[in-house]
Amino acid sequence: MNIYKLPRFDRRYKKLPAKIKDRAEEREAIFKLNPFDLRLETHKLHGKQKDEWSYSIGYDYRIMFIFLKNGDVIYTDVGTHDEVYI
Repeated sequence: MNIYKLPRFDRRYKKLPAKIKDRAEEREAIFKLNPFDLRLETHKLHGKQKDEWSYSIGYDYRIMFIFLKNGDVIYTDVGTHDEVYI
């Protein structure tokens, strides 16, 4: 699986605390092996974000993404629950 990142994701990721970035890297390794590993709490979003999915990188932080038809993924956003869910 290849993971692509939107510029918005990159901008917001750079602003995360170092501890959260470390946790995100750990979670991404799990995600690459199995996007639906129970530790990630992967779930489909609704409403305006109905084409997106999200997984947890900590108590309050999430990575939002879209599955592509070829099995790759695009990370669209990262942040706290309140920041990323419209």
